[in-house]
Amino acid sequence: MTDHNDTSDKIVTDGGEVTREEASFVEYGIEDRPPLGESILLGLQHYLTMIGATVAIPLILAGAMEMPAAETARLVGTFFVVSGIATLLQTTVGNRYPIVQGGTFALLAPALAIIGAMGTGWEATILELQGAVIAAATVQVLLGYVGALGKLKYYLSPVVIAPVIVLIGLSLVGTADVTRADQNWWLLGLTLFLIVLFSQYLDQYNRYAKLFPVLLGVVVAWLTATLLSVAGIYGPETLGYVDTGAIADASAIQIITPLQWGMPQFTLAFAIGMFAGVMASMIESMGDYYAVARIAGVGAPSEKRINHGIGMEGIGNIIAGIMGTGNGSTSYGENIGAIGITGVASRYVVQIGAIVMLLVGFIGYFGALITTIPGPIVGALYIAMFGQIAAVGLSNLKYVDLDASRNAFIIGIALFLGLAIPEYMANVGSASAFQEITSGAAVIGPVLGQKIVSDTIYVFGSTTMAVGGTVAFVLDNTVRGTRKERGLEQWEHLTEDNDEFVTFFERMRSSGEQKPVDKAD
Repeated sequence: MTDHNDTSDKIVTDGGEVTREEASFVEYGIEDRPPLGESILLGLQHYLTMIGATVAIPLILAGAMEMPAAETARLVGTFFVVSGIATLLQTTVGNRYPIVQGGTFALLAPALAIIGAMGTGWEATILELQGAVIAAATVQVLLGYVGALGKLKYYLSPVVIAPVIVLIGLSLVGTADVTRADQNWWLLGLTLFLIVLFSQYLDQYNRYAKLFPVLLGVVVAWLTATLLSVAGIYGPETLGYVDTGAIADASAIQIITPLQWGMPQFTLAFAIGMFAGVMASMIESMGDYYAVARIAGVGAPSEKRINHGIGMEGIGNIIAGIMGTGNGSTSYGENIGAIGITGVASRYVVQIGAIVMLLVGFIGYFGALITTIPGPIVGALYIAMFGQIAAVGLSNLKYVDLDASRNAFIIGIALFLGLAIPEYMANVGSASAFQEITSGAAVIGPVLGQKIVSDTIYVFGSTTMAVGGTVAFVLDNTVRGTRKERGLEQWEHLTEDNDEFVTFFERMRSSGEQKPVDKAD
């Protein structure tokens, strides 16, 4: 590793000093601005990687609430609009990392618990979801901007961060888009083959193959599935069938406005349950910040940057509540994986993509088109993107002493429990079922059996990175080990200082203070 004091072979970026070797992978750095036409396509590619979650979450919520088809389409469009707004805010005023913001699975579990508890029509239920998200997000904003989350940074070594990022990458291993028994492996394999072909084999021969491997792979696979569907080879019962009629039946323009479903309703128990999801989301986001910094070849995030990122995610959640997604907004690991495959880490590209998503959210045809992307294609995206993220997590272990038994023990048990506990929660089935189990526990049953307590534990325990990160955090900070063994000494050299991260408002203030030189002086 290069001496930190030697800057002869280092470059300075918005994220701090990094070696040229680390930055050489990146085709477009965080501050770079590719041509507009190219940026639009690159931005769309970033968003394509997150299509699975962006569409799946509103469809799951709408199905659970029994929302009508027309309103479901508007809910999907609302997710796109909120994603665009939240991403623009995060990349401009927040942590300024090239991370896409969007709906989160961490808030899906408490949302489904609220839907089950309501047992009423969707009109009343979604208002309770909005209120719970807004209330929980308000606490998140406070935790971020008062600096509470950033303080954790000093207790986060690579021994903690590595398992968190790995678990982000492995969190969708069991998703139905990959593992369902009737999987269309031919279509999934074709999509994955194309992404690998363009990104790993043809990238050295063609610049566009390197820049657009995901976009090219998805488009070719989707066109293939469409042709097979039109030809009758794929029928409606076939996994991989593309229903082109859904596009024709969609509305050209759909009106999406704040408070479109009505005024949010606030229930304390629901807000506390939703905050459990927000806590899990914050832990995941901190892992995302470290992952994007590592994969983009810049210094690890400072306390100041983490605080602004978490605080702005809270504001994004409040906006999601006001707009009525029934969910929240958080950092997306998928586009971090896209950076690893394409080398495009430009903040400008992500912002252009956010503007496009914000606009197309009002176009019904676009939302309908996106929903026609078959599950096998989405599954291939998960494999390519999340596999890349898991590998990035493992790369953080280069800074720790893997010969130290305490490190191997902590990493191993954090990974195992991070996968096992959520699997147990999935087998339990629901928050209400978990409450029944915990209420029968000896001595502490009356405490664990309280709905607020059991719901919080259930939501937190259902999130892989929250469980694994908590286990690793507690053990790494209590089991005896030197700073060198834990990788903290080397990590300090790679972490940006607080004054290296200049916020949007500081930039505005400094530019306003610059006065033109009077030629008469």
